[in-house]
Amino acid sequence: MAIVKVIEVIASSEKSFDDAVRVALDEASKTVKNIDSIYVKDFKAHVKDSKIISYGVICKVSFRVS
Repeated sequence: MAIVKVIEVIASSEKSFDDAVRVALDEASKTVKNIDSIYVKDFKAHVKDSKIISYGVICKVSFRVS
């Protein structure tokens, strides 16, 4: 039986929400092994002068614990 642990990661990007999710996964992958899935819990956009200047996401990253 596998044990799965979940951590929450916050990431942002100036390009898109999709890129922010990739940033979250890339950063988590630097220290976490055996990642199985990433669930996007929330989206956020920062606005300045009526324009989106950055995209943010809060993600839950699930991974198997040995």
